[in-house]
Amino acid sequence: MSKKLVDSVNGQVANFSVLYFKLHHYHWFLKGRHFFELHVKFEELYNEAALHLDEIAERLLATGEKPLSTMKEFLKAASVKEATGKEKTEEDMLQSVIADFSNVSEELKETISLAEEEEDMVTADMLTGVKQSLDKHVWMLKSFLGE
Repeated sequence: MSKKLVDSVNGQVANFSVLYFKLHHYHWFLKGRHFFELHVKFEELYNEAALHLDEIAERLLATGEKPLSTMKEFLKAASVKEATGKEKTEEDMLQSVIADFSNVSEELKETISLAEEEEDMVTADMLTGVKQSLDKHVWMLKSFLGE
């Protein structure tokens, strides 16, 4: 893997690490009419984020590279920002997740292209599956909000 591809893949290690904690924050601090449904949904999403994180980090290790592994590294490399605590309503939290998943999906498109240019089809295929999952979540969350 080129340094450019490693950095791009590590950006996703960082993003899913931050998402893991951000989704926990929403799971814990959620209030509202849809508490029971969304409490379960946020748990589902942070569990999925953990699986994506592990798969992406292990892909780096399998190719002889080193995944980011500290909070300091994650926060520096991630485009996803931590929960601010200002997301008070169900809609605020869902809009934040929709924006994050949409942005990560766009970044994944670029990383997939880099992997394909380097003929690393295993990485490209793995990240395509992650992107597909994020895109489906965006559609479903927008539908939940009536968008």
